Amino acid sequence: MAMMAVAFPILPGKTAEWRSFMAELNGARNADFVASRQRAHVREQTFLQATPMGDLVIVTLQGEDPGRSFGEMLAQDDAFTIWFREQVQAVHGVDLLAPMAGPPSELVIDTGEGGRPR
Repeated sequence: MAMMAVAFPILPGKTAEWRSFMAELNGARNADFVASRQRAHVREQTFLQATPMGDLVIVTLQGEDPGRSFGEMLAQDDAFTIWFREQVQAVHGVDLLAPMAGPPSELVIDTGEGGRPR
């Protein structure tokens, strides 16, 4: 199973708004969120990392082709996906429909499952 990781800085002063966004994804909108990831055939995990330069969100996607799934998932025009993209724009300042600036994250270490090198 392949994995990709993407980091999104949270705009200054927007961490509380981001936490509300996450609360909706884990609460009232959870069924829509899970269904969108199931349709894309990916598992998503999201981490919040505080840094001296500000808060950062790290999103990982696991699946057969997470890069393709990421693009397909965010290009949908259903009400949930539109709302999701709007929330990302508001708290991260990122337009998920625009091409990513720069290359994708580069995997530099992978110890394999159970700590065994691949």
